[in-house]
Amino acid sequence: MSIIEHFKTLTQIPHCSYKTEKLLEFLVDFATQRDYKVEVDKTKNILISKGTPKLCLQAHYDMVCIGKAPNIETYEEDGWLKAKDSSLGADNGIAIAMMMELMESGTEVEFLITSDEEVGLIGANALAFDLKSKVMLNLDSEDEAEVYIGCAGGIDISASKPYAKLKDSRDCYLVTVEGLVGGHSGVDIDKDIPNAIKLLASYLKDKDIGLVSIKGGERLNSIPTFAQAIIKSDTPLVSQGNVRVETISNDEPILYGGDEIISLLANISHGVRELNQSLGIPDRSINLARVATEGSICTIETSTRAMDPRGMTQNSYDMITLFDGYSYDIKQTDKYPAWKPEVNTFTSLVGECMQEVFGESQTKAIHAGLECGIISQKYPQILIASIGPTIRYPHSSREMVKLDSVEKSFEVLKKVIEVV
Repeated sequence: MSIIEHFKTLTQIPHCSYKTEKLLEFLVDFATQRDYKVEVDKTKNILISKGTPKLCLQAHYDMVCIGKAPNIETYEEDGWLKAKDSSLGADNGIAIAMMMELMESGTEVEFLITSDEEVGLIGANALAFDLKSKVMLNLDSEDEAEVYIGCAGGIDISASKPYAKLKDSRDCYLVTVEGLVGGHSGVDIDKDIPNAIKLLASYLKDKDIGLVSIKGGERLNSIPTFAQAIIKSDTPLVSQGNVRVETISNDEPILYGGDEIISLLANISHGVRELNQSLGIPDRSINLARVATEGSICTIETSTRAMDPRGMTQNSYDMITLFDGYSYDIKQTDKYPAWKPEVNTFTSLVGECMQEVFGESQTKAIHAGLECGIISQKYPQILIASIGPTIRYPHSSREMVKLDSVEKSFEVLKKVIEVV
């Protein structure tokens, strides 16, 4: 089978984050049937190996499920593989498919496949395998002809506050923003992709309204494509741009002080907070990811990223200061370290292999959270680089992978295996 055929097989096995049991079972069986040694730890990380490996290949096997996923229907268009009305799972399923192709030929490397990367690098944080390799190639980057040597770290920051309820007999409206393109909260944060929650808050701000409820956003690491609020108002509300307004019948009470929620959402500075001039990428960013009212409690969730500890501290300070100003209770979770950019003998070797296949090779860092940051701290003796085929719009229903890039990136991978 080709890599793409292996990948299409993977798309038919549900593996949304937290729900990866079927794919775990499939991968264990696949490797075992090909005489590989397989270990699975308590966090459902998988280590597959054979012989005396010198190189460890690393990827994660969960995916961000958007739209109809995990019901994925793939199709090819203009040299790209896409999915109908859902995320594709090329992030990081293409890497798993490459590993399967190597297992078919009995290649003697270590395959480290981690769990629940997309929801906080959970598997990587719990790694405790005894790795034999001295070098590791992460396969979770998303641009051909580029060797990644550093990545952003991040902290997820959420805040909540209870509100009293108050009867309100004004007319009621359902206000909705939906169908936006979405994108990855790291690599796409500088692409001016609209945020559904911000659009909704901007529309409602400064209006004399009562807020019954609000919800929006899909995943912490995705730019929101949907937001919706139930509103009471004496002044008629009308549709405007991406905002659709419907008159509805609803006798629920409003949240006393609900205008404060709208003000807070409007004041969260979603997007790039600072540029890294030397790397040519965002240095700090904040994604307003989700909001929801349940009963009388409003919860707002943000994902923040930075290329170094200083930036991570600044992001935390900015968000905590803002939430404190509105008397919200604050929680910081899923903190993961940045991977400090470093050129070494292994990254140079990978760059040479890239040059042979593509005729060019660039050394870069990425404004997204690769597991390399955590793994480099757990295994400081291992040299790490990251590569991958060209993938566009991960974590969205527009996700696509460039077909010829997959084959060429696999050629690079095979050359690295040969020369290590």
